[in-house]
Amino acid sequence: MLLSIAMLSIFGIISHKRGSEHRRTVEALNESEQRFHAIFDNAAIGIAKVSTDGQFQEINKEFCRIIGYTREEVLSQKLGFQHITFPDDLETCWDLAKKLLAGVVQSGSVEKRYVRKDGTVVWVELSVCLLNSSMGLPLCFITSVCDITERKQAEEDTKLSDLLFQNGTEAMTITDGDGAVLKINPAFTKLTGYTADEVIGKNPKILQSGRHDRAFYQKMWQAINTTGRWQGEIWNKRKNGEIYAEWLSINTIFNQDGSVHRRVALFTDISEKKKSEELIWNQANFDFLTQLPNRRMFHDRLELEIKKAYRAQLSLALLFIDLDRFKEVNDTLGHDKGDMLLKEASLRLCACVREIDTVARLGGDEFTVIVGGLNDLSNVERIAQEILKKLAVAFQLAEEFVHVSGSIGITFYPKDGTEVEELLKNADQAMYDAKRHGRNRYSYFTPDMKKAVQMQMHLVNELRTALAEHQFRVYYQPIVELATGSVRTAEALVRWQHPTRGLVSPAEFMPVAEQCGLIVDIGDWVFREAVSQAARWRISQCTEFKISVNKSPVQFQSQGSNHSAWFAHLANLGMTAQSIVMEITQGLLLDASPALSDQLLEFRNAGMQISIDDFGAGCSTPVFSNQIKIDFIKIDQSFVRGLTAESTDSVICEAIISMAHKLGIKVVAEGVETEEQRDLLLKAGCDFGQGYLFAKPVPVEEFEALLCQEGGHSYLKRCSLGKFNLE
Repeated sequence: MLLSIAMLSIFGIISHKRGSEHRRTVEALNESEQRFHAIFDNAAIGIAKVSTDGQFQEINKEFCRIIGYTREEVLSQKLGFQHITFPDDLETCWDLAKKLLAGVVQSGSVEKRYVRKDGTVVWVELSVCLLNSSMGLPLCFITSVCDITERKQAEEDTKLSDLLFQNGTEAMTITDGDGAVLKINPAFTKLTGYTADEVIGKNPKILQSGRHDRAFYQKMWQAINTTGRWQGEIWNKRKNGEIYAEWLSINTIFNQDGSVHRRVALFTDISEKKKSEELIWNQANFDFLTQLPNRRMFHDRLELEIKKAYRAQLSLALLFIDLDRFKEVNDTLGHDKGDMLLKEASLRLCACVREIDTVARLGGDEFTVIVGGLNDLSNVERIAQEILKKLAVAFQLAEEFVHVSGSIGITFYPKDGTEVEELLKNADQAMYDAKRHGRNRYSYFTPDMKKAVQMQMHLVNELRTALAEHQFRVYYQPIVELATGSVRTAEALVRWQHPTRGLVSPAEFMPVAEQCGLIVDIGDWVFREAVSQAARWRISQCTEFKISVNKSPVQFQSQGSNHSAWFAHLANLGMTAQSIVMEITQGLLLDASPALSDQLLEFRNAGMQISIDDFGAGCSTPVFSNQIKIDFIKIDQSFVRGLTAESTDSVICEAIISMAHKLGIKVVAEGVETEEQRDLLLKAGCDFGQGYLFAKPVPVEEFEALLCQEGGHSYLKRCSLGKFNLE
């Protein structure tokens, strides 16, 4: 009994002791598990417990952050690693799992991509081991996960940078803080000719061309040391000694303490770009034919010279040169020969001035010379005389020798003007003054010229108004058949009925109209008015009545001249071109270009008759075209005015009449004012007469009255023929 009690007591003591030990063990296990979970959940890396079939059994907070899912989402949805692995990486993951399960490896690692909940991709590095049971059976995978997205991006950037470095078209150099070359790329070798072995460890100064001064490099390094960067255009030298232009960019990488770690230079060869820019600049600023400065460059140079003269309190001269008779050379010998003349003329002009002076071609046959830094204005006269002398020497154009001359206008800064355009206008006006006074000379600008130009501009404006307000009138002067006194033709002459000045002489406004081009519109208006009137006279007076109209050389040369409109107007009136006599100057035939000859042929072939006006005036050699038939010549009134039986003019008139008749051309004598003149002309065989003896130019009403006075008998009582018939 006592033994039993003792045994029970010992057993109780042992049981109590064992219970205490068990509790302590359980408590220790719980504490250990809590520590494990604390470490597991708060680990700096992602940790996951994964079943052997790939399903997540437990994951920590960092793993959740990496994949973008919560723990509850992963476990409740029974997600496996295959659900969040980038498709292209699945095969690699399964291969590692198979090797672990087969015991081929005890652990392994792999870089892969997860697809996060929001669809973004994250790079991770996995370290995986297999956890086995005490029986050696596989229980699960324990996986540690590190986010390596930034590292992979850096690696990608490095690869891309290296790819660009090795394959970029820009040359690159990397230098250390002391300026020694550490690395170059293939483009550097291609551009400079230097290999890596030849430049690494050396200073980039080996590329210097010597074209930049010390100040240039000081300014460049000041910018680099201040801002860490510089870019600009620089001239360097290749290994073969060739100097080239490059666009250089330098950037600096600094250490944390602010010291220079690396400098990276990128540069490209811009030689071809520079050549293209230079070509474009030359085309924009220099004349292609003569290589002289063009109008744009002339403007800049003159502006610069004005500023220099102002600062130095000196004068400058501007010479405006126009080649006399250049158009004649161009039209008769062709544009190629004309270009040859212009090039030779430019060389002669340059030979007359100093190197510091500017010779420019404004266009066509117009040149300018800027003579700066003048103390003595008389030096300009010497230059002008030398220019005239050199231009007067015959020009050899291939097998041809031609003579031209120059008309020069001269103006001074600041005496005549202080602005570019003002000086250019002054010189231009002076040049035209030289032309008006006989050409092959020079004229100085005067204030009176400016007034004359202003008056001319005012006159041009008034002419435009006159056209718009129908202030012009057509006057008619009969052309009388000397043998019979009959009138079958009248010349149409324009007059200007000014509202305040009265009747303005054509001699006052016609030269201005030709110069400004208004002669085209005025001539068209005169043609329409005269032809319309002639149509009425052909019905009421004489079916063969003709009208003679003048056509200026400017009208032929103008692109705005519309010949088809003339023919259309005739057709609308039921008139034929045979009812029109077109009067042209002898100079027009002398200077006739192929294009002008074609126009004359167009009129001639349509049936119009051609008359040469002012024949013999200002031209020593009569010119007749083999292609264009001439119907009439009009002896200039300068030969008729002094006509007497014993005068030289009588001999000249007889010679002209004889020559014309032998060529089948009829003759009209202009300016017949006396019966003696008429009789001498009739005796010499002259066909027609025109002048105050018969009638002055009169308005249409007076001309009609003249025609209606009993056939004109009373009007021509002064005429010895005693008759004036309209047939």
